[in-house]
Amino acid sequence: MIEGLTWFIAVVLPFVALGLAGMAAGLFMQNLPLFTDGRSTKGAQPSEQTEPPAVSVLIPARDEEGSIEACVRSILQSQNVELEVIVLDDGSTDATGSIVAKLAEEDSRVRLLTGIDLPAGWNGKQHACYRLSQAASLPHLLFLDADVRLQPNAIRELHERYQVRLHDSSIGLLSAFPHQQTGTVAEKMLIPMMHFLLLCYLPFARMRASAHPAYASGCGQLFFTSKEAYENAGTHAAIRDSRHDGLKLPKTYREQGMLSDCVDGTDWASCRMYTSTGEVIQGLLKNANEGIANPKLLIPFTILLGGANLLPWFTLPIGLWLRTGTIAESQTIPASLVAGILASLLAILISYVPRLVAVFRLRQSLLGAILHPVAIATFLLIQWWAFFNQLRGRQVAWRGRAN
Repeated sequence: MIEGLTWFIAVVLPFVALGLAGMAAGLFMQNLPLFTDGRSTKGAQPSEQTEPPAVSVLIPARDEEGSIEACVRSILQSQNVELEVIVLDDGSTDATGSIVAKLAEEDSRVRLLTGIDLPAGWNGKQHACYRLSQAASLPHLLFLDADVRLQPNAIRELHERYQVRLHDSSIGLLSAFPHQQTGTVAEKMLIPMMHFLLLCYLPFARMRASAHPAYASGCGQLFFTSKEAYENAGTHAAIRDSRHDGLKLPKTYREQGMLSDCVDGTDWASCRMYTSTGEVIQGLLKNANEGIANPKLLIPFTILLGGANLLPWFTLPIGLWLRTGTIAESQTIPASLVAGILASLLAILISYVPRLVAVFRLRQSLLGAILHPVAIATFLLIQWWAFFNQLRGRQVAWRGRAN
């Protein structure tokens, strides 16, 4: 029985791993051109634009004294755009509010709102975004996290991309993924997982052809929309109790029959979300339950991610061990065992393709790519940790709030 199980692991499972790795890498390579160049999508046609877009840039900020000034100043450098910048100081305990107030004195395009007590049933960020939207006076809205830095061309080109029609349908909500700056090893390993999951498991062609909520995805760091579409989608009030606007906000648009789209924003914006290993883990934990760490997705994604990226690292040494034992006994090595060893090796190589391609195409860390199997194992452990926290009723606090 043990010998039979060992042979199953060494001969059958390598081909399972190879199939899962090939599926993920194949979809990644199909998605990448669509992600990095939205106009390559079949049926997409940009509309003509004759005057500068008018955009309200809306920034919820809580204890952001280390980043808010650089964020606002980068926005004020925007070219060929009419804009206002509204920052909501959401109960900060640091100098966030005073920094923004000083910027508002320097430039009339900047306004400061002061946070109020969080109403029951609301998440802090969603309530801040809702209040910001109510204060906006321009027809387009750009929701931006305080740790994002924009390039001067970003808002203009985001607006142009927003005007693209996909299969004769207009876009309701556009999300751009900023270039993710990383410092610690944990950041280099785990932050690129957002691109890995997006491009390996979301079929972009279907996403852009269908408004089905199942294809909802985005990056909560940067959302571009029109005020009309935002109100038709129900505003942030529709996701008032959620922490995961990256998934939940696009879903509300799709539930109202509007398309959401996500594109590469590497050339438009940059962001460093976290600055330590502890922040990375806490940040992943706080959103996990509304992402993968739920009963419907946790086991399937454990199989998909673990099977493609971890399983061949177990099947390969077992295959090599059986091969060594066969040689020691002066027996002929079965062709099936050789095939299993080769399948394990090929699965490992293919599993690296998305991360290594992203190093060059999305300017991600080479060290993080090399440590890809460790990243997958750590990511899955965090998802299971979050799942068990949910079962025990434990909520991860963020910026001093549990919501």
